[in-house]
Amino acid sequence: MTNKDIRELTDAELSGKVEALRREKLNLKIQSRTGQLEKTAQVRNVRRDIARLLTEQAVRAVNAAKAE
Repeated sequence: MTNKDIRELTDAELSGKVEALRREKLNLKIQSRTGQLEKTAQVRNVRRDIARLLTEQAVRAVNAAKAE
């Protein structure tokens, strides 16, 4: 997921994506612990996507606070 894609999402979509990625991260963690995970880099990518989404949410919150 690129930053451009993230900026185009609405606030509700951002929240939904964060929740979906957190569930995916949990599933990947379980697969990793049971030895079923083939692409170990996928965990890192999901973690970074979550961080990107949370950063965008924080930026929007700061911008909204400045606007008031």
